[in-house]
Amino acid sequence: MTKTASQLQLNDHGELIHLLTLDGLPKEHILKILDTAGQFVAVSDSDREIKKVPLLRGKNVFNLFFENSTRTRTTFEIAAKRLSADVINLDIQTSSTAKGETVLDTIDNLVAMQADIFTVRHSQSGAPAEIAAHVPKHVHIINAGDGTNQHPTQGLLDMYTMRHYKQDFTKIKVAIIGDIVHSRVAKSNIAALKTLGCQEIRAIGPESLLPQDLNVMGVKIYNNIEEGLRDVDVVMTLRIQKERMEAHQIPQGDEFFKHWGLTQERLQLAKPDAIVMHPGPMNREVEIASEVADGKQAVILQQVTFGIAIRMAVMSLVAS
Repeated sequence: MTKTASQLQLNDHGELIHLLTLDGLPKEHILKILDTAGQFVAVSDSDREIKKVPLLRGKNVFNLFFENSTRTRTTFEIAAKRLSADVINLDIQTSSTAKGETVLDTIDNLVAMQADIFTVRHSQSGAPAEIAAHVPKHVHIINAGDGTNQHPTQGLLDMYTMRHYKQDFTKIKVAIIGDIVHSRVAKSNIAALKTLGCQEIRAIGPESLLPQDLNVMGVKIYNNIEEGLRDVDVVMTLRIQKERMEAHQIPQGDEFFKHWGLTQERLQLAKPDAIVMHPGPMNREVEIASEVADGKQAVILQQVTFGIAIRMAVMSLVAS
């Protein structure tokens, strides 16, 4: 019987060996990753003279990004180097896969080059799980985003950020605004928030951008942004993909901002101490106003910093 991504990421002893999805990842594993990341935040502190620890010394980490993402790849690279690993960034545009070689053949060749960890970003949903099912037991796969499916390390860094500022998931209301139907970030966040016992999860956006099964998942749907933002503790806006605007799947930038953009006036409907999050990169004045993105309630740059610690935690745990 073929194993699901959730089943593949744990071994027979229930230990984390890959990170492929947050959907079905047990609570204790999520909390262990968050707690371990907390230890690495100090290592990432800019005031610390030596930012490295030797946990992955002698290990080879390959960054396989079949889909571009400078921010995510860079944070994975920094995280691996801070764990003292050797990092190889494969240029997919000039690799053998661009010449017709299959992804799994590429993986086999890299495993033969003593690869220990692969971070994989792919436009095809399920690609990291397919690779995880294929590699030898000593090789570990970390999903850096697959299609419209999952982005587990982004979800984890978002959970770390929320816990850092709000402490108790059972007492917070979280609003996610924008293109949820195409967002792997939203799917990872919703899965993790449910597992961690979040008091209330809200999805805000036009009907065309909201999955039809959100109610089944226990998520409250709001087509009116003002109603959806009322009294929430966390506001997360998602990047609106401009290609969907060009295809007329959603309103053009100005029109979208008019109805769904996070402005300072709308943010005032949330709790006074609400935090504002965004996975980046941002489209200013499309999904979020500059005064909000740069405002005192925004924790967007802190998310990036916490992301390094989260990725250090994940790599150290799967390899241990």
